[in-house]
Parts: sequence; structure tokens; C-alpha cells
Amino acid sequence: MNLIMTLILLTTILCALLAVVSFWLPLMNPDHEKLSPYECGFDPLGSARLPFSLRFFLVAILFLLFDLEIALLLPLPWSDQLIAPTTTFLWASAVLTLLTLGLIYEWMQGGLEWAE
Repeated sequence: MNLIMTLILLTTILCALLAVVSFWLPLMNPDHEKLSPYECGFDPLGSARLPFSLRFFLVAILFLLFDLEIALLLPLPWSDQLIAPTTTFLWASAVLTLLTLGLIYEWMQGGLEWAE
């Protein structure tokens, strides 16, 4: 119990110290650009309806698909402790094959080309 109380006390002190330093340390020099709502550099008086390329969204969706694929394949190393580890391997191979065929199809259709 003494060790747990020591760790709780240490983390509380460390959190308090970091909170105090984060409010005390930064330099506060506000200027006109920092106080404006559009700090990122684009003209706030222009049109807010700028067209986006559909290809940008396609690449973003492909990234999400392949990012989620990693999450689907994470349990694969632990499947060797199951009764039938080949079943898990076959399902993972099916997912990889399906995603690879979809990527090849998109590539062949020219959906991943930035220039027209």
C-alpha cells in the first residue's frame, strides 16, 4: 500500500507541476495576425465554397481502408493458439486478397492518378 500511495503522490505532483509550467512558460505576445480568426493564411473574404477534387476523397478512403486492414490483421499472430489456426489465416488471406484486387482495379481504372 505504501508503494501505491507513493506512486499516486508522485503522479499528482508531476501533473500539478506540468500544469503550472504550461501556464507559466509560454510567451504571450499577441499581435494582429494571432488575434485574427483566420490565422492559416487564406483570404476570409473570398468564397467559402471552393471545389475539392473527388480524387482527394478517394485517396483518403483508400487510406482508411488499408489502415483498418491493419486492425483486422492484429489478432493474426495469436491465432496459432486456437484449435484451427488455418481458418484465421484463410480469412486474413481473403481480406488481403480482396483489398489487393480492389486496389489493382482502382489503379487500372486510373482512379489514383492526380493529373488528368
